[in-house]
Amino acid sequence: MPTISNKANTMPSSPIRKLVPFAELAKKQGVKIYHLNIGQPDIETPISFLNAVKNADLKVLEYSHSAGNESYRKKLCSYYQEYNILLDHNDIMITCGGSEAIEIALKTCFNLGDEIIIPEPFYANYNGFCKSADVSVKPIRSFIETGFALPAISEFEKAITPKTKGIMICNPGNPTGYLYSKSELEALRDLVQKHDLFLLSDEVYREFCYDDKEYISVMHLQGIENNVILLDSISKRYSACGARIGAMITKNKMVMAAALKFAQARLSPPSYGQIGAEAALSTPKSYFEDVKKEYVTRRNFVIEALNKMEGVFCPKPSGAFYCIAKLPIDNADKFCQWLLESFNYNMQTVMLAPATGFYSTPNAGINEVRIAYVLNLNDLKNAMDCLNEALKKYPGKTNL
Repeated sequence: MPTISNKANTMPSSPIRKLVPFAELAKKQGVKIYHLNIGQPDIETPISFLNAVKNADLKVLEYSHSAGNESYRKKLCSYYQEYNILLDHNDIMITCGGSEAIEIALKTCFNLGDEIIIPEPFYANYNGFCKSADVSVKPIRSFIETGFALPAISEFEKAITPKTKGIMICNPGNPTGYLYSKSELEALRDLVQKHDLFLLSDEVYREFCYDDKEYISVMHLQGIENNVILLDSISKRYSACGARIGAMITKNKMVMAAALKFAQARLSPPSYGQIGAEAALSTPKSYFEDVKKEYVTRRNFVIEALNKMEGVFCPKPSGAFYCIAKLPIDNADKFCQWLLESFNYNMQTVMLAPATGFYSTPNAGINEVRIAYVLNLNDLKNAMDCLNEALKKYPGKTNL
């Protein structure tokens, strides 16, 4: 029998989804599971999006332009202008979710064996995207004790080698919820300028910044316009994860022209998704105000509940809808599997994501979990009760 590729063998599994078989078995046994392991919001998708798809009067579902529908890209320019990001529609390429935007950016800007520096913990699939593009990840460690603030620029300097081609950040961050400050981003700008690196920035959570803290885009940084690539998605903005509509954005004409060749190879982004996304641009500000208010309530409850548990520490995030908590446990992977396999509290349990999968450094995050506070408040209360009881009974409990 033919063997699979080395790349397939070394492709990392998703820490967010690898426990699904255990969850499915628990459900078959009648256990209710609170899914805090995945960033799937329970917020309703805007009705304008859904109606546009339902009412699309199409006789033929055609390919779109490989860069995406021009009408959508032009309207997106107005959306970004609201954030003081000034673009031409030719600076925007629509992709099959934010995932494809990242993959195409990596394949466009990096050669085999080139290195990309990423502050960790980072979105787990960055590892897979880089593996697929034959790019080596050089992690720079951030720490829970500082709320996962940007590591010192001196740490980046130490990691730069002749193979270093770029830096990638997520702002606001997944999995930490950290929101980078203006001074942190300006320090990155100076570093990128000094070493002439690409700066890739995943900014899909810009709508979710809390406590009156300011969202700063890499597109606001002056002097590195040709170094910057903005990566975006509608998945969380409109609670439309299944639409698979993202965007790769850059003012670097050479990068965009090259990226378009990868886009042409996959033909076009989803047509119905673009139709819905274009209509959703008319979503009133009140929708986002209500959603943000709801997430702040959820965040405040979860962070307070976690820090009341014996031996638990969780910094308060300023953005997105994730947090990382340090637990009094020996091994997060074992604990998260044990929650599904061997534990229930009144026939209920909670599904978490082991933080080990969000680090590239071996054994980092061994006693940390990522929690997505994407459920309603009542479900979150039940989930926190389950977690509190689980920590009392877990056989691998430790003293931090």
